[in-house]
Formats: sequence, structure tokens, C-alpha cells
Amino acid sequence: MLSVIVPAHNEEKNIPLVAAAVKEILSQAAVNYEILLVDDGSSDGTFAAIERAAAADERIRGLKLSRNFGKEAAILAGLEASRGRCCAVMDADLQHPPALLPEMYRLWQGGAMIVQAVKETRGQEGWFNRVCAGLFYRIIGRFTKIDFRRASDYKLLDRKIVDILVKLPEKTRFFRGLSVYYGFPQTQIEFAVAPRASGKTNWSLTKLFRYALDSISSFTAFPLQFTTFLGIIMLLLFLLLGLQTLYNFATGQAVAGFTTVILLLLFIASALSISLGIIGHYIGKIYDEVKARPSYIIEKTAGKGEDHDLRP
Repeated sequence: MLSVIVPAHNEEKNIPLVAAAVKEILSQAAVNYEILLVDDGSSDGTFAAIERAAAADERIRGLKLSRNFGKEAAILAGLEASRGRCCAVMDADLQHPPALLPEMYRLWQGGAMIVQAVKETRGQEGWFNRVCAGLFYRIIGRFTKIDFRRASDYKLLDRKIVDILVKLPEKTRFFRGLSVYYGFPQTQIEFAVAPRASGKTNWSLTKLFRYALDSISSFTAFPLQFTTFLGIIMLLLFLLLGLQTLYNFATGQAVAGFTTVILLLLFIASALSISLGIIGHYIGKIYDEVKARPSYIIEKTAGKGEDHDLRP
């Protein structure tokens, strides 16, 4: 059985559309399936739409998280509740075309334990988002040695991979990276990002920036090492400036004034602030991990599924 996991946040109008599209595609392809719709603390009628879909079809189940824990937590909730021998994760806005699911399933049957749907085009995305996304993927790819430039969360994973992911103790997760980090046979299939079926994206620039920071810090410690590099650069600059100052003093060419001192103080203060900010971010992540609070809490379920109130 294929479990299709669909995290959703304020996607009331898209729930019936994505459920109907997945059902039609997989039924035509004669694939045994279930659909898991995960409401990530929506403020609209998303879960009511999920309940209606689950009542109309026993192959559909729903989970409602008690608040908005984030997409990563919603994906984890779906993976933990899934029953299939393989699991596909896709967005609720139909920008991930359901028509690819049968081909991804066939590739899994052919031996691929991970089937990645990679972006052929990025769809209707503004130039600023494209530039920021490109910068983010270059940074994280440079230090993880994994190419994320065309990656998406649209993936199909073998049950063995799913079991590994749900057992990981870490709270700050980057599903796009963790799903391929451990190796295993994998393949890719291209898709063009479709326009949203309805509504507007829930990703603001602030959320995207926080997501990028969390993803980078969960996958590489390079920003911490960056503070060392910054200190070395500052030391070299100070040596050069110190030699120049001593030479000017010895030759009687020293110029009175505080401009150089002020610039040095500003540079040192900026470097220290950046370094402390990076260290503070990592300490904050350590604090979150040490608390060991659950990644999500399930408030309600819909459909014929086990009723879990709390999952780690």
C-alpha cells in the first residue's frame, strides 16, 4: 500500500481538490493506497473539510494538530501514522502534480527506495524569492555535499527510510535533507511547479528566513566555524594595520585623529555581534533539543485510524 501524506495549513478549499485528484490518479493506476491529510493547526475550516473527505471515503484519514507546529512536524505526524510499505509526501495546494504518483510508485517497485521529484521549473515565483532560494541552496549544498538546487518535499520513501526518520530523536528537522542524507538507492523524476489550485501561500519572508536558518543549523556546524574564520581575518587585518601604525610612528608620519579608532571599534563590535548571534542560535537549538518536548500534539483524528493524543 502507498500512503500519501498531505500536510496542510489553511487549505480549506484545496483539501477536496487534492483528495479527489489523488484518488482519481491512483484508482486509475490500480495502486492500493491511503491518504493522510494532516491539519497543521489551521485557523479556517481545513479540518472540517478533512472530516468530510474521511467520512466519504474510508481510504482517507485525517489528523489535526493542536496548534501550528510547522510543516516539518506535520510531515512527521503523517509519517508516524502511515501504514503503507511506501510513503509519498506532497503539498496540499496541488503545486506537486498528483499525476506523478503512479510513476513514482513504479520506480519504487523497480528497486528505488527514495524517489525524488525535482523541479524542472520553479513556476510563478518572484525574482527575489528565486535569488534567496538559490543562495540558500548554494550555502547548504556547499557544506552538506548534497545538491538541493532543484529539490522539493515531493518524495516517495520506502518504509525502511520512513522508520529511520520517525525514530530520529532530533526536534529541528529538515525533511528535504534528512530523507536523502542516509543514502540508499534513489532516483529522480522531474516536474514543473504548477500554480496553486486556490488561495495564497502561507510562507512569508520571515517564515522562509527562519526555515532557512533552522535547516542550515540542523545540517551543518559551519556557521560556528565561521566565527573562527572571522577572528583570523580580523587578526590579519590588525597585524597589517599595526605594522602600518608602527611604521608611521617610527618615521614621524603618524596622523592625529580618531577616525581609525572609531572604524576599528565599529568593525570589532560588528564582528563580535555576528559571532555571538551565531553562537546564540546554536545554543537555542541545543536548548530546544534538551527540553525534549513533543514535536507535535494530535488534537483530533478523522477516519478509521488509531486515536493518538500525543506523539514524541
